[in-house]
Amino acid sequence: MFQLPRGTRDFTPEEMQKRIYLEDSMRNTFQTFGYREIQTPMFENLELFTAKSGEGIIEELYSFKDKSGRDLTLRPELTAPVIRFYVEQLQMEPKPLKLFYFGNCFRYDRPQKGRYREFRQAGCEIIGTDTPEAYAELIALAYTLLKNSGLKDLKLNIGNLNILSAMFKKLKITKEQQKQLTTLIDKSQYNETSQLLQDFDVKQEEAEKFIQTLQTTEIKKIKEYINDEQTKKEFDFFEKILQLLKETFNIKNYQIKMGIVRGLDYYKGIVFEIDAPSLGAEKQLAGGGAYELVSLFGGKETPTAGFAIGFDRTIIALETEKYKFPTESIKTYIIPVNENTIEKSLEITTKLRNQGISADIDLLRRGMSKSLKYASTINAEKTIIVGPKELEQNSVTLRDMKTGKQETVKIEDIHKFLE
Repeated sequence: MFQLPRGTRDFTPEEMQKRIYLEDSMRNTFQTFGYREIQTPMFENLELFTAKSGEGIIEELYSFKDKSGRDLTLRPELTAPVIRFYVEQLQMEPKPLKLFYFGNCFRYDRPQKGRYREFRQAGCEIIGTDTPEAYAELIALAYTLLKNSGLKDLKLNIGNLNILSAMFKKLKITKEQQKQLTTLIDKSQYNETSQLLQDFDVKQEEAEKFIQTLQTTEIKKIKEYINDEQTKKEFDFFEKILQLLKETFNIKNYQIKMGIVRGLDYYKGIVFEIDAPSLGAEKQLAGGGAYELVSLFGGKETPTAGFAIGFDRTIIALETEKYKFPTESIKTYIIPVNENTIEKSLEITTKLRNQGISADIDLLRRGMSKSLKYASTINAEKTIIVGPKELEQNSVTLRDMKTGKQETVKIEDIHKFLE
């Protein structure tokens, strides 16, 4: 017997209905914010991702050579393909360019709850602007997407890598040392961070003060720690974004978190993450911020920012919160009473479908009770019972599956009753 590859999943019709609902909800929200949908290939040149994330990422990829010996890989994420697409074809488009997308991605990870080797991602990029209102709108979009999906319990954390760099500068540590520290900070391993700082000849008192500042949610305390006039402009910019979120976009339940580093070299400035606390350890649903990839991929440097949402994890979060997903139903189910009424039943079914009304028909020649039971399992709103006596009057019996009420209806009037 053949088995499903590890880290992948099959989806039942009921599960697909949830996924279709979530994608439709997100698509609608993206569009209300003025974003337009694009799509990129399922596989790309391997070099695209090693240029972005380094050679070390190869171990996490499903990479291969094609028949001409080219190094290709199934995409592990969607930001790099979108920026490659922009550099190749969209640089002359009017700015800002607002793009959104959905797509399956592939990573050779250890499968666990909310983490798969094949997973779906939603996300967007805004290219060509770096104003406070652009960043505030981007964060508001990510938050609104998740709220509109039906989630109640969300935690928005906002950081700033330029301010974090100023904190590092105060400690007088090297860029290489910063890289080692950010790996620990990204995982909130603050005891280990403190120890590593002391290994870098930072005094224990200074290390502890740095850790305390990383964990504070008060911007005033961060300013006092840095106490540097050169970062005033960055703080003003950051505070303007926070003000717009609170006063214009009416998003007030956020926290400042300087410990957000995203773990990637190309991020700069504003960064943010959105968690679903109900999920426990694997709680992050969305993450993003400002970054620079265009020049790395051969384009003219321009401001870029965006975010990605874990589609599969969002479904799990909705299920954890016991969200009631819309149920799939069919408008009507046609039941031929006997063999002599099959052709007329098919004719009625076809006519309804041509009129845009969803219709299914008994194809197993079951008895009446079994057909009605099946109609109930597929959530048919109505059944049309096609019997020989009714056909003599050019009529059928229309049954409401919820109330059980039946009435005789002329065939030419069926669509009026269904609508």
